[in-house]
Amino acid sequence: MAKTSAIERNKKRERMAKQYAERRAALKAIIQDKSAPPEERFAAQLKLAELPRNSSPVRIRNRCDLSGRPRGYYRKFRLSRIALRELASEGQIPGMVKSSW
Repeated sequence: MAKTSAIERNKKRERMAKQYAERRAALKAIIQDKSAPPEERFAAQLKLAELPRNSSPVRIRNRCDLSGRPRGYYRKFRLSRIALRELASEGQIPGMVKSSW
């Protein structure tokens, strides 16, 4: 089990990324627009830099929904490899069976 503070910090980052997504996208569109005047593009870069760092989606870490483990994460199931194996062994994941050959 991961530290509760690390899990909560990541949840906070997810909330902030969702909250600032529109502002961030608008500023990035201005920065990417080559026809805009350089002063306007530079001002947009400064405004983007003023936004909170945790509002960037890049800072969000993929974590297991059950244990909060950051490593060995399967995106399809949103689980770590350990939690996935335990649930599959119990038959909780439909269609997943233990392999044998």
